[in-house]
Amino acid sequence: MIKKLTSLAAIALICMAGAKAQTFKVPLSWHMLDPIKDSGVYGVSATRSYDELLKGKTSQKVIVGVVDSGADTLQEDLNDVLWHNPKEIPHDNKDNDKDGYVDDYYGWNFLGGKSDTSNVTDDTRESSRYYFAYKTQFEKYKDSTQVPAKDREHYRIWLQAKDIELSATDAAKEAAAIERISSLLPQISDFSKVLLKDTFNLEDVKAYSPIDRKTSAEKQIYTILLEKVAPGTTNITLPGKLSQLMDSLKTANQLPQTAPPAYRANVVKDNYNDFNDKYYGNSNISAGDVMHGTHVSGIIGAVRNNNLGMDGIADNVALLEVRTVPGGGDEHDKDVALAIMYAVDHGAKVINMSFGKPISPNRNWVESAIRYAQKHDVLLVHAAGNDGKDITGMPNYPTQYYGPNDSKNFDNVITVGASGAMEDDLVAEFSNFSKTAVDVFAPGVEIYSTLPGKDNYGSLSGTSMASPVVAGVAAVIRSYYPKLTAPQVKQLIMASVTKIDFPVMNPATGEATKLSELCISGGIVNLYNALKMLEDHQFPLKGTTK
Repeated sequence: MIKKLTSLAAIALICMAGAKAQTFKVPLSWHMLDPIKDSGVYGVSATRSYDELLKGKTSQKVIVGVVDSGADTLQEDLNDVLWHNPKEIPHDNKDNDKDGYVDDYYGWNFLGGKSDTSNVTDDTRESSRYYFAYKTQFEKYKDSTQVPAKDREHYRIWLQAKDIELSATDAAKEAAAIERISSLLPQISDFSKVLLKDTFNLEDVKAYSPIDRKTSAEKQIYTILLEKVAPGTTNITLPGKLSQLMDSLKTANQLPQTAPPAYRANVVKDNYNDFNDKYYGNSNISAGDVMHGTHVSGIIGAVRNNNLGMDGIADNVALLEVRTVPGGGDEHDKDVALAIMYAVDHGAKVINMSFGKPISPNRNWVESAIRYAQKHDVLLVHAAGNDGKDITGMPNYPTQYYGPNDSKNFDNVITVGASGAMEDDLVAEFSNFSKTAVDVFAPGVEIYSTLPGKDNYGSLSGTSMASPVVAGVAAVIRSYYPKLTAPQVKQLIMASVTKIDFPVMNPATGEATKLSELCISGGIVNLYNALKMLEDHQFPLKGTTK
């Protein structure tokens, strides 16, 4: 769930809102900073917390489960904080601790075959797998009234999968991008005055030299759109030409005809439909592309104050790696559920889940695992997703909601949207949001962390980065205040956010709104505030002090 910030439309939306040009140079590790003490940088105040509140205090080591793509065990800033199974002897080909997983010294790889050199790297979308699994059964029906009652839920999900597949084609993606950008045209109707021409074409636009951020964005928008249509199109004829192009793209949009390869099944070879068939995979947590998991791991707990690379948020953690997310495509529900249970069984008190998908055919397995974590007092932190949309009623699975019509919710799951460093771009243009389904926002734009390689570091963006920021905050709280329960930690994190009282941008519409309209708490996670509430006994729950 990494997101590259390349959306010209989003840049333009910020400009249209009259945002001020950013003159302050944001530090690499901005997410550690404090909005009051550090020039209005909306980090989580981790540095301030260690400087002012945690000095001299003792802590307990917290195991954090990282359910992700695996990690590079040789990364210099991670090597000393990776979890080691105390009951397992590495590389002896024996199940020393009798947990059913052989040589699980660093964790486990649920995307592996029996050999540690046989591993799933890329996979397919869940929607594609589901669409083809039920295509023969359901394509003959015109509506749900024709479907046997026992199959109607499968039919509903199949229709959803079909819609996703249609929207995932190249034609659909291009149409969506054009629609998104062309929707900005009414907001820049004065561009003819900027060019001093009532009628202008692509050549006129390209020849113009922008004078500020706003006119630069306007030039980019017109350049993109005029390059999409026939030569000679002007600003006057552009709307009609774009409409014709959209119609042609819709006509060309066709569902795939060939089922995708069974990447996972061909390697893992478990009985996928039997949840009790769970002792599959191998011990190689560094298989395939581990960039995502390595970066996420560093955000949570890279060694602090060692004069290498960067500092993680949490200072006393062990990172338990559970490889579950392929380099491409969607994770499988069975793997996710077993990964959560594996992390719980091996002592994790916080689990980070920087992944998600729009349909979850076996969500009952995952919900059982979340319930298992709940029973064992484990907090799950989940990324909201990078589609820039409102996920109210459209979950990015796994979700904290369950039961009939999603009427119930787990109190040990916290869902995280992504925020930027400064006031003028506080809500990431790619972040999903919801007034009821996203709990908090946290730094997720250009987050500097560990990358695969002994001494490799870099910045990535996504709610995938925001989620481990919160997981790191939760780990600090559980480390210094171990009597707090998982639900209490969630409540504390939400209660102690930096409240945002200025307008922010709605990622879906580009319109100004309140952050309280985009998430439940209406704020950015702040570790200092959370610790101060505990220190001052302002958090109204029992067990809030050591």
